[in-house]
Amino acid sequence: MPRPSVIETGELQVILDDIADRVAGMSERGKVAQYIPELASVDLNQFGIAVAPIDGAPVSAGNANTLFSIQSISKVFSLTEALQHVGATLWQRVGREPSGDPFNSIVQLEHERGIPRNPFINPGAIVVADVLLEDRSSDEAVNDVLNLCRTLAEDASIQVDKAVADSEMRTGSRNRALAHFMKAEGNLKAPVEDVLSLYFRQCSIAMSCRQLAVAGRYLAAAGQNPADASTVLSAQRARRVTALMMMCGSYDASGEFAFRVGLPAKSGVGGGILCIVPGIAAVTAWSPGLDAKGNSHLASIAFQELVRATGWSVFGPSV
Repeated sequence: MPRPSVIETGELQVILDDIADRVAGMSERGKVAQYIPELASVDLNQFGIAVAPIDGAPVSAGNANTLFSIQSISKVFSLTEALQHVGATLWQRVGREPSGDPFNSIVQLEHERGIPRNPFINPGAIVVADVLLEDRSSDEAVNDVLNLCRTLAEDASIQVDKAVADSEMRTGSRNRALAHFMKAEGNLKAPVEDVLSLYFRQCSIAMSCRQLAVAGRYLAAAGQNPADASTVLSAQRARRVTALMMMCGSYDASGEFAFRVGLPAKSGVGGGILCIVPGIAAVTAWSPGLDAKGNSHLASIAFQELVRATGWSVFGPSV
């Protein structure tokens, strides 16, 4: 199977501008997340896309510098932190299989005695947060995730959006139910409210398409940060994170995204989608309107168009 190829910067800019222009004219834009009040008020009429090559400057179009709540995309960075801290022992507490259920479902937790199917659904990410609290406070753990994002994005200005975090703390009853259930089954060690404080705040990190694409390059570069050649994860672990993104990163529409796009992806209900083109680049697209599965409607379309124009699917170019 041929590997994706590098696209020259000028050609890539033309492709992104064309995608942004076409998306701007689409009438169906999805619906913003209603269950988090701060997200419910975001303007639907926004779209951004950015490509961050392993070698070279980012290329972007549309609202690529607008900050948005990365939400579940943060689970990529918290998983990276957890693998740095505890390595493969993490998999004793969280699985590596697609769930087939909504990201906030409790059904499988009851069947499987509090062991979440994967680290990208809410209960799995809550367990990862608990792992990050094993030798530090909630504030310290938030700063660890935040500093990882800042280092990878080469941008010290990245912050937690306090209004979004407070909004999630007030309305996060279902996540509290998931956490208490896992606590009852012995799969959470820290106090539930400490775990959720970390979880809600990491989800409330605000980044732009450009920042998030740059931050994701280490997964395209086999675990190395292209900025300084430092090792973020081993090549094997980076490959496994991207495998989980392919299988589980788009909630219970991960199979459909792989079918239509063919790239490892992690989405968030803030409207962002981070995709990895192994060996080439990281790409982020954002538009706040979601489809029925909780993935950005327009960002999903944008990735289909990007892959069609570039041939970047890991399954080979479109014919």
